[in-house]
Amino acid sequence: MTLTDLRYLVALAHERHFGRAAEKCHVSQPTLSVAIKKVEDELGIQLFERSATEVKITETGRRIVVQAEKVLMEAGQIQEIAAAGKDPLAGPLRVGVIYTIGPYLLPRLIPRVHQLAPKMPLIIQENYTARLAEALKRGELDVIVISLPFDESGVVVQPVYDEPFRVLMPAEHPWTREARIDPEHLAEDQLLLLGAGNCFREQVLEVCPSCRNIGGLQRTLEGSSLETIRHMVATGLGVTVLPSSAADELTAQNPLVAVRPFAEPEPSRRVALAWRVTYPRSGAIDVLRTAILDSALPGARPVGRAPGLEALVGA
Repeated sequence: MTLTDLRYLVALAHERHFGRAAEKCHVSQPTLSVAIKKVEDELGIQLFERSATEVKITETGRRIVVQAEKVLMEAGQIQEIAAAGKDPLAGPLRVGVIYTIGPYLLPRLIPRVHQLAPKMPLIIQENYTARLAEALKRGELDVIVISLPFDESGVVVQPVYDEPFRVLMPAEHPWTREARIDPEHLAEDQLLLLGAGNCFREQVLEVCPSCRNIGGLQRTLEGSSLETIRHMVATGLGVTVLPSSAADELTAQNPLVAVRPFAEPEPSRRVALAWRVTYPRSGAIDVLRTAILDSALPGARPVGRAPGLEALVGA
C-alpha cells in the first residue's frame, strides 16, 4: 500500500464518485478503480459499497480513511520541514479565509505579502469556519483566518485584531440623525442578515438579543453575502450590521447608504489566525500576521505584532 493509494482512497471517500475522485487526483478512472480494489484485496475487507448510481463508504472504510488522512498529513510534514529548513518564506502558503473577512482583507493583504515574501505565493480558499477547520486538520490548508471563538484540538490560535461593528442604513433613514445607535433599535426595523450557519449572523444576533424572539425574526430578511446585503440596504429594504472593514468606506462610494457606530460599549469581533501545532513554517505565519496588521483595515484595532519579523524578511 503506497501513499498514492491512500490519496486515491481519501479522494473517493470525499467525492463518493469514481469519476470525480479520479479527476481530483489527476488520473484516469480505471487507474483509480484498480488502486482501490488493490487496497481492498490487500486489507481483505470491502471499503466501499458500489452501485450504478452511488458509492457508499462502509463503517470500517470510514475509520480507515480517517487514519489514511493522518498518514498523508504526517507524510506531508516531511517536505514542509525540509522546506522550512531552507527558507520558510519560499513556496506557496495555503490560506483559508471566512467569507465575511476575505473580500475586505485580501485586496490589502496580497500586495503586502508580496512585498514581505515575494517567493511565497498564496493559495486562497474562502469558506465557512467549520469547513476551513476540517481542511486545516486534513492538511489541505496551512493556516486559516477566522473569527473567535474557535477551539480545535491540535491547533494554535493567535488573535490578530479586533473589529467593531457598524450599522448600515438607507441614506434617508431616521437613524441618520443619531451619532450612535443603540443595539436594541435593530429590533424596531427590518434587519437584513446572512443565512443560517454563518458565524457573523450569530454575532449580530448576540448584539441584539431581542432580534432572536419570534417578533424580531419575522422582521428579518436573509442575504447570501455581505455584498448582497449592502446592495439591498441601498434600495431602502432595511438595515443591517457590518464589520467596520465592510462599512467604513461605503458612504464615499455609495450616496444611497449611511453608516453609524454603535453606542458604547461597541460590539466587535476578534479575528485570529489558526494553524496546526505541527506546522513547521512559523516564519510564514509571522509574515502573514504582519501583512494583516499592515493592511490597516478600517476600524480594526491590532491585538499585537509578531516579534522578530524584520530579521526574518531582511527589512
